Amino acid sequence: MTTQPPEPPPPDLKDWTWVLDRECPECGFDAGSVERQQIGDLLRQNTERWRKVLRGDEQALRTRPRPQTWSTTEYACHVRDVHRLYLERLHLMLHEDDPLFANWDQNVTAVEMRYDLADPAVVSQELAEAGLALADGFDAVEEHQWSRPGRRSDGASFTVESFARYLLHDPVHHLHDVT
Repeated sequence: MTTQPPEPPPPDLKDWTWVLDRECPECGFDAGSVERQQIGDLLRQNTERWRKVLRGDEQALRTRPRPQTWSTTEYACHVRDVHRLYLERLHLMLHEDDPLFANWDQNVTAVEMRYDLADPAVVSQELAEAGLALADGFDAVEEHQWSRPGRRSDGASFTVESFARYLLHDPVHHLHDVT
């Protein structure tokens, strides 16, 4: 018998690019204070914090606090997939002229990938691999590449540097969500 995935949270329709201009009042992350040389290390530190959180009680990690709020494991799956997606987008920005990123619906991915059934230990390992690969990707950016552009389909435009700072908010904010 196959179980149906739980309802995903309502779509997040906010334009989170404002985090590039001011501190997030919910999690306290201040993207504007991040130096580009810190990006890889900050990703590694955040990844290690996620790994510690995912060492908790498996049942608790899989339980949603409210029906429309992801469990800790579901959030960790999301962060893992954000890291994977941003590594792809980073490569596009470094190797193509002003690429337009394909749309990504996090809720569709959560349902299709069955985040609700994920094993926290496996997710921990996958998140670590994805986070460290992304950190290494940002560490390899050369000085002249930080200003290379890329765009989302909603019109938001980034440089590699603003893209990195914008990205950092996601795993930090979601770690705040689950802790």
